[in-house]
Amino acid sequence: MKNITFEKAKTFMYRNARPLDLARFQYHFENGSKEAVMNVLSYYQNEDGGFGHAVEADCWNPNSIPLHSGAAGDIIREIDFEDAKHPVIQGLLKWYAAGEHFNGKCWAITVESNNDYPHAPWWHTESVSSCHTDYNGTAQIAGFIARYAEKDSECFKLGVRVANEAISALSPDGISDKHTCACYMRMAELFEKGKVTEYISFGELKEKLHKSINQLIDTDISKWSGYVCKPSCFIDSKESEYYSANKAIADYECEHIIKTQLADGSWEIPWQWEDYHDEWVISKNWWKGQVIIENLLYLKGFAD
Repeated sequence: MKNITFEKAKTFMYRNARPLDLARFQYHFENGSKEAVMNVLSYYQNEDGGFGHAVEADCWNPNSIPLHSGAAGDIIREIDFEDAKHPVIQGLLKWYAAGEHFNGKCWAITVESNNDYPHAPWWHTESVSSCHTDYNGTAQIAGFIARYAEKDSECFKLGVRVANEAISALSPDGISDKHTCACYMRMAELFEKGKVTEYISFGELKEKLHKSINQLIDTDISKWSGYVCKPSCFIDSKESEYYSANKAIADYECEHIIKTQLADGSWEIPWQWEDYHDEWVISKNWWKGQVIIENLLYLKGFAD
């Protein structure tokens, strides 16, 4: 994929992206290595094995919290890193097993120490954001544990238990929040990658995912300049199992991505912080690197 959209985006990345996102960009588009991504990611890991330091760019909390640890795990999933013995993965599993910010059922979506650092309003401890469902974050964490923990370990058993509880908690009507749905989808992917689907109600999970995803995708393109659920929230290529039911609108998103690219090679970020305006300028730039990777991967997945 070497075209003007890509070249403009590449220029933005080399001029503006933080090292972590540049390493991801290089892996996906320039034959960079997974090890380089893991190396940069390790600098966000604390001594206890958890992650902090704004891995998730909307929260500058440096402490080990589920939000950042889950975001780090998602980068590991994104690059399909396989070596479960890698010290970054082993440290993260150790942190999950220790139970910090875990109430026996779910990992906390927000923690009190968030309030001490610049953050988006939805990561404030007292936030009642609609995305703060029990299994937003937790479902994906359960999948990460099942993917990488030793199958005879207590940590693995924890991941499987939480995953089954998450599936049991699903409504017959499906999942109403796109973030939570994405976490369940990644949980399913991680169980598949780990070849441990027999430990959970996998068929039920997939049935609910198909129903939910088809309901959540917003087909009203007049709203797409705002913070809405586009096909790319769940579909990454024509090979996706969710593509056929959403083919027309998923194909259109490629056109939308190309025509909405800004002159500097980035895309608009459809949200903002109410406070910490100076820090938001920095985080917004970090998010632009993330969105560039997402958009280019989507276009790559639909390239003929």
